[in-house]
Amino acid sequence: MNTPLPMRNGIGASRVWLPNGNWKTMLAFLIEYFPNVSAQSWKIRMHKNQVMDTNSRTIKPNTPYQSNLHLFYYRELDTEVIIPFEESIVYENEHMLIADKPHFLPVIPAGRFLQQTLLVRLREKLNIEPLNPVHRIDKDTAGLVMFSKQHATRGHYHLLFQQRKIKKYYEAIAPNLAIEQLKPNDTLIHRSYLVKSNPFFLMKEQDKTKSNNKTNTETHISTIQQGKHYSHYRLQPITGKQHQLRVHLAALGIPIVNDSFYPTLKNLAHDDFSQPLQLLAKQLRFNDPITNELINISSQHQLLYDLLDTNKK
Repeated sequence: MNTPLPMRNGIGASRVWLPNGNWKTMLAFLIEYFPNVSAQSWKIRMHKNQVMDTNSRTIKPNTPYQSNLHLFYYRELDTEVIIPFEESIVYENEHMLIADKPHFLPVIPAGRFLQQTLLVRLREKLNIEPLNPVHRIDKDTAGLVMFSKQHATRGHYHLLFQQRKIKKYYEAIAPNLAIEQLKPNDTLIHRSYLVKSNPFFLMKEQDKTKSNNKTNTETHISTIQQGKHYSHYRLQPITGKQHQLRVHLAALGIPIVNDSFYPTLKNLAHDDFSQPLQLLAKQLRFNDPITNELINISSQHQLLYDLLDTNKK
């Protein structure tokens, strides 16, 4: 959908649908719909011509309410924690780019994150308004994220993921698996049925009796290097469910080092960057659907390999 408000500081306009209702003014609707945003904040935005409707009409505090339209506005945060780590671009062509994301940086704006997101940072640096991620990784995970640069060709890159025509490889540091679970040079295939958990942002494996032995996730796990207590694992997610790798390793009894979600939820300060999750989106391999070029890109980020303690085995 076209927006009457241009990109500002890397941030595209947000929108809200105006339903049927008895609000006298647009301002009255916004105050009720967004209870955490003050009336004064909306008035300031309206004074700056930063609220508009589908017809590019500038909305003022006394503009009468009109349903069945979209309102466009810029999302704002009073305060935002600075993420003190930088992203880089490791591949780019006319249609897409691949960024190498640091730990702790979300891919898209949500909740308490706005400017400090990979999407907004890249839009601001590159001035590419149509830029959008083709897939996502957790904010706690470092590594590769693909972005589409053009509306016209975006669907081709989405299909790479939907049709599983792209190979994704991750690496992780986690406790050693028992030899009977994963022998050297072997691959362990873990399948399960993942469902939403509590709190809402967590996932869990559903009991096989409840899922009728059905599965909706699959991960291939192999060992790159084994230390005294921890191993360096290579992970290939065949499916792409939320938190899939984190849940699967926790279910195997080897939770990823510094995982604050699994197997138990830990409350960490928002500005605590001392314990990065030891999970890395390491490699993307695919044939570009536009150019047919074979793309094989690896992240430059490193995990805490010192944990392997290989000299003390």
